[in-house]
Order: sequence, then C-alpha cells, then structure tokens
Amino acid sequence: MKVLGIETSCDECTAAIVEDGKLILSNVVATQIPFHAAYNGVVPEIASRMHTEWINRVVGEAIAKAEIEVSDIDAVAATAHPGLLGSLLVGLSFAKAFSWARNIPFIAVDHMLAHLYAPRLACKNGEAPEIAYPFLGLLVSGGHSIICRADDFDKITVLGATIDDAVGEAFDKVSKHYGFGYPGGAVIDNLAKIGNSDAYNFSLPNLHKGDHRYDLSYSGLKTAVINQLDKFYVGSSGAGGGKSRGNNACEYNPADIAASFQKTAVEILLRSLFRAVEDTGLKRIVAGGGVAANSYLRETLAKRQDLNCVFPPLELCGDNGAMVAGLAYQYLARGEQSSLRATASARVKSFKRLYP
Repeated sequence: MKVLGIETSCDECTAAIVEDGKLILSNVVATQIPFHAAYNGVVPEIASRMHTEWINRVVGEAIAKAEIEVSDIDAVAATAHPGLLGSLLVGLSFAKAFSWARNIPFIAVDHMLAHLYAPRLACKNGEAPEIAYPFLGLLVSGGHSIICRADDFDKITVLGATIDDAVGEAFDKVSKHYGFGYPGGAVIDNLAKIGNSDAYNFSLPNLHKGDHRYDLSYSGLKTAVINQLDKFYVGSSGAGGGKSRGNNACEYNPADIAASFQKTAVEILLRSLFRAVEDTGLKRIVAGGGVAANSYLRETLAKRQDLNCVFPPLELCGDNGAMVAGLAYQYLARGEQSSLRATASARVKSFKRLYP
C-alpha cells in the first residue's frame, strides 16, 4: 500500500510517498528558512501563505520522485495537530480534497506521534528497524518537549512535558539574542563543538512544587543565558554590535556560551528522562523531533551502555511527510480512516503541563 503523507504544521512544506508503512519512496521537504531568517523565528502568516503557494508543486514532486502515477496512491494523510493553525489547514485541506477527488481513504494524524514513528522508516535499499513496545519516547522540538511511555503506535502516556518553553524554542531564542544565526538549534550545535561546555555554570531548574518529577522547564535557563550577555563587553568578532555592557564587562567566546548552554539544556532533558528509566524499568528509548538531531544529545545518550537508544536518521528528525505517511499506514492496516470533516487544532492539552 502506497500512502501520500503531507506535513505542514509549521514552516516546512513537505510531502512523501511511503510503501507499507516502512519504505520511503520519496520525501520532499521545501524549507522556508530564508523567508523567516530575517525575523529569527517563524512568522505564522508567512508560513501559511508559502504553504498555499507551494503545496501543489511539492506533492507533484513527491509523486514524480517516487516514480509512480497518481492512480498508484492508495491513501492520503496529513498532520491535523498540533502546530500553527493556518499552516495545518493548508496541508489538511489539500489532503482532504485529494482524498475526495481520488475516492481514496484519508487519515488525519498527530504530529508528535508521527515524530515518534520516524525511526521505524527506511529509505530505498535500507531496512526499517523493528522497535518493540513498550518504550520511553523522547519528543523534542521547537514547540514540544515530551517524555512519554509508548505502548503502541497511537497509545502513549505523557509522563513529563514542559511547563513553559520547549527545548527547541530555547535554542532559537538564545541564538537570536546573541546574534548567532537562525535556525538556532543547528547553529548552536555547530558552534558548541569548538567551545568549552564548562566555561559557564547555568543552573538546572528546580520544580519543587507539586508532582513534576518528569516535567521540564526552559524559561529559567533561557533567561539566565540571555542575561549573561549584560556582563560582557562584546568585541567586533562577537554579537551585540560591539557595545560595552557595565563597568565590569569583559570579552567572551561565543562558542563557550553555546557549549555551556547546550550542555545544560541537554542535562535538563536527561535528568527527567533518566528518572523515567529508573521508575518504569524501561531501557529502550526512542527519540524524535528536530532537537533529536542534536549531536551532544546523541553522544551523551550513547554513553549509557545499559540503554537501547533509537534515533531517526538526521533527515527524518525535522518535519517531513514520510513520518506522516508511515504512521497513517498503521491506522489503515487496522481498518480505520478519518472523516473529511476532520479539522485542525493548534494544541494538544496533554502535551504541556501547568505549574505547580
């Protein structure tokens, strides 16, 4: 069975063809980064407008690269939630129209469940890994930071989530304030490789009120790193326009800031994740989302020889249509499909926690 998957939850306009929920025949990703870079973040109105302009071409390219005909597509799927509402509606509306016109099944999928499915996919001439349930899921992106227990492809129990900012959002905002570049995740990851991660000691959050053993918080870390800029004199090689900031200001190394921030950001994730490992006894961890591409996170988890950590290929960490098509196949195999009345929603309540 060949499924067309469409993903437009944020600023990537993507479409893919996946066969039998495993084999990627094509995966086209049209990035909008150049259109948002000037703002150091995604502008929702620009994102939805670009999706509207690009979606037909991107789907056509995915079909052509898969070397199939439109008539060979057995079903179509699209992300319905969570994400930017305007962006979601573009992909969802296109998929529903495609389903109606071709008289084929339509599946509306959850964006985060799709990220959790991504490691199960294989490119041409590759093998799809078999990942047994249950396992712990680590879902980390610009909009979400979630630690969950997965008992099936569509059955997860959220153990912990962010009470404020997501980890990817913190990367972007720190990068913006220091003038490192956009998108912040990739820029800081690369910059940190030549920096000293022990140069600055940023504290981990203390969620001492209520039951937040697995929950996460990045607002405090983000604020601490940004406020650190006020203590520096920024030279011509750094960010900030070369202004002196205070009588006791000094020069700083941008790579050290990046490395120190990244180390603490990952430690926040792993502190809660390892608590979940200890409490549940589950040793298999499956990661997904854009921050799953972070090299320091991957290297740090690889040091835990007692754990079986599964990451998607780098090209499947970010938003992509293949993960949507792969997940949709599992619903179809179970005899389920979505109504054409299905609509988009920006949030999933359980994916974020309140404090205390």
